[in-house]
Amino acid sequence: MLSREAEARYGYLAAVNSTTLSHGCVLDLGGGSMQLVRVRDRIARESGSWRVGTVRMSEQFLPANGPAKRRQIEQLRDHVAAELAEAAWLADGCAAAEVRDQRARGPRAGDRSRSSGPAATRLVGIGGTVRNLAAAAQRAAGLPSNGVQGMVITEAALDELVRRLASLPAAERSSVPGIKPARADLILAGAVVVQGAMRAGGFDRLETTEAGMREGVFFERLLAHRDVPLFPDVRRASVLNLAGRYDVDAAHTAHVAALALGMFDELARLGLHDGDGNERELLWAACMLHDIGMSVDYDDHHKHSRYLILNGGLPGFEPVEVAIIAQAARYHRKGMPEPGPLAPLFGPRDAERLDRCAVLLRLAEDLERSRDQLVRGTRFAVMNGSSAAAADSRLGGEHGGESRSSRGEIELRLIADGESAVPRWAASREGELFSRAFHRGLSVAA
Repeated sequence: MLSREAEARYGYLAAVNSTTLSHGCVLDLGGGSMQLVRVRDRIARESGSWRVGTVRMSEQFLPANGPAKRRQIEQLRDHVAAELAEAAWLADGCAAAEVRDQRARGPRAGDRSRSSGPAATRLVGIGGTVRNLAAAAQRAAGLPSNGVQGMVITEAALDELVRRLASLPAAERSSVPGIKPARADLILAGAVVVQGAMRAGGFDRLETTEAGMREGVFFERLLAHRDVPLFPDVRRASVLNLAGRYDVDAAHTAHVAALALGMFDELARLGLHDGDGNERELLWAACMLHDIGMSVDYDDHHKHSRYLILNGGLPGFEPVEVAIIAQAARYHRKGMPEPGPLAPLFGPRDAERLDRCAVLLRLAEDLERSRDQLVRGTRFAVMNGSSAAAADSRLGGEHGGESRSSRGEIELRLIADGESAVPRWAASREGELFSRAFHRGLSVAA
């Protein structure tokens, strides 16, 4: 048997090591109780446990048969609110408290939030009830299902889910897409309790992680050498962990990443894109994972890589980010990138991000075609008649001048340790995709 304190600690370690949560709260809802942990700077600051678990609340407030009446739902909500009011740090508004903390100490790196609410203030939920609610919200929104890691349940989506579940007898709640039959009798109480926690803490959304207490126990032992058992960078650890499961050519993969990131930085200096750091990270992840499908079969390994990425979870990344990484890997050999069945995840500019990541990964793969690091670096130039503004990305070398010219073809020059006819030929085939991604023609020179 675990103590309440141990449950809260393992839930906290699971959440913070599988998401980018820096400030906010962790929610762990079970059958008998719910634990909440307030997190600041990734460290657990306060916690509490309340006897408002799904089994307990179902038995106490909801009918065993038939739909739930509005009065019964309101009584359950009132009970949860009264229970949570005893935690001053939560009843005062966890989100509001974090905002005051941030104002007092000033902004910090890492305060970037993936929420539309207060900067860096988020609620992350773990446990079977939260995962099942996330699956139902996912289905209701028409999103592709590759697990619920990183899935966000908005307040409005949860309200609609409660309304729909309450209108059905317990035996029929599994008819709601995403709801498991084994949880049909308890899911309504769980949804109302989660609602109560969100309202008590001032959160407008709940982020889901597939990690649970089991993973929390694992992380405590895996990271026991650290002062606090936390990954320094969850997203980087996720990518390296997935890559490490498969027998890839490490030297080749690392060189492809170095070439692609070098070209990304050059083109940003030349003004062809914004140089967004988040997009750069997605490109790096796609480079590191583009060949993992070879562990299935060389033929169509780009498609196998996509499958493994989508089903690997990549904790710390949003679902749309995982989709971009997977699709970039899918198109690292040939074809024009498209979201495909992942299109419902894509926002207005995400297809453009996919194009840029895919073409830079493909160019880097072309230049490393011989897998011997023959091409050490690249040099881009904007060709404007007789003049050229260049940027140099030789690995370990100095960067050249800058230009924000808006016209002219882009010339890619290779810096190689030998004859580079083959990589030059391979890269020259990518003109169509490069033009779509950067709105410029591409030529390749030695």
